[in-house]
Amino acid sequence: MQFFLQINWNINPEIFRIGGFALRYYSLMFVFAFFFSYSLLSKIYKKENVSLTLLNKLSLYIFIGTIAGARLGHTLFYEFGYYKHHLLEIILPFSITNGKFELTGYQGLASHGAAIGIIIAVVWYCRKFKQSFLRIMDRLVIVVALSAFFIRIGNLFNSEIIGKPSNASWAFIFEREDMVPRHPAQLYEAILYLFIFAILLFLYKDNVQKRRDGFLFGCFLTMLFTVRFLVEFVKENQESFEKMMAINMGQILSIPFILIGLYLIASKSKLNKG
Repeated sequence: MQFFLQINWNINPEIFRIGGFALRYYSLMFVFAFFFSYSLLSKIYKKENVSLTLLNKLSLYIFIGTIAGARLGHTLFYEFGYYKHHLLEIILPFSITNGKFELTGYQGLASHGAAIGIIIAVVWYCRKFKQSFLRIMDRLVIVVALSAFFIRIGNLFNSEIIGKPSNASWAFIFEREDMVPRHPAQLYEAILYLFIFAILLFLYKDNVQKRRDGFLFGCFLTMLFTVRFLVEFVKENQESFEKMMAINMGQILSIPFILIGLYLIASKSKLNKG
């Protein structure tokens, strides 16, 4: 006899609302992601006798790169057909319909876009402050994996990025969507990202100074985007156009990152040693 523990999930995504302002769990997860990431990186910088001033500057670049990249990634990869006619809505947190403004927040952020935005931001930072790109990325990816965990928990509270129908005993019924038991795809990713964080942290502590620059970065890209590629098989497509595709947009965008990661792992040269 199978024991079913299907969970009815109907959490209000808003923690509280005062007038037109609402604090959402998703926003809180973003705060947690940046707070814990900064805290861990500051310990790493202190351990390596690197000025926290450099970390503060890097944090600003990454914050801007993350938000801009995630937003542009969603609008270009998933809903370009809409946003090409609503360009202001790409950068402004409200919609404009028939001349009326409606505060909506940023509806749509893409993790692949965030990854590209972070990489561009770090390249820009390294050129300006004469830092080693690969050395920074080897440290940064540890906390990016942790941040990815928090973001997927935020998606769970939003009842978004839901899985396909499932008979699994751990299936979730996302009542804000429908009454169908589904794979909790957000939890799958969150748990696996937490494992990736633990692995990267272990590899860093296991004498990172003796490893090639870019090795941890390569491990991160390979592991995280392989997880993303595989979990997509149990997710509902985010946009209708993906129904006609053999693999969806998230999987297509993951492949280049996996290949770059494998290249960095296999590379035998001491790249960009600072």
